[in-house]
Amino acid sequence: MLRSICLTLLLAFSTRAVGAQDHGTPADYAVGTVRTLWQQQSGFVTQSAQDMPESKYSYRPTKAVRSFGELIAHVAGSQYSFCAAALGDSARAEDDIEKKKNMSKADLVAAMQASNEYCARAYQQTDDATAAKIQLFGQERTRLFALMINATHDAEHYGNLITYLRINGMVPPSSKRQ
Repeated sequence: MLRSICLTLLLAFSTRAVGAQDHGTPADYAVGTVRTLWQQQSGFVTQSAQDMPESKYSYRPTKAVRSFGELIAHVAGSQYSFCAAALGDSARAEDDIEKKKNMSKADLVAAMQASNEYCARAYQQTDDATAAKIQLFGQERTRLFALMINATHDAEHYGNLITYLRINGMVPPSSKRQ
């Protein structure tokens, strides 16, 4: 995962150097770049949750992995955890949503949408604000680091969801014509 984060940073700052598309104002250039990545990935996860039929929410390719619904719950819960850290809010357990039993598709889509709304606040901070130090997984990090971990974590699990969708004969959101 650290490699993914480093790659994200490298891409974020190298695009600025070559004058690529601006993802933020001078006050939020770094967080704006990460926000663009997060919006895309969390959007893909949310769209996957909306697209998958409820009858497939219990689907899991093997017994050793989460079901489709459990993945959606995990991403929604982890977003609350990472974004709480990035905002300096009280810590939230990433498995809070995943621990809830008998959640319907509608419940899980709503949980994902609510976590997106919560995180949107975190991604509106300035670069100066996201330079603040926090504790994350027992280590001193910055708020920007928490936002980057959140975006890459969403991308990691969107990769899982792509596989689940494809196995079930569906086209993932990122592969659909825009």
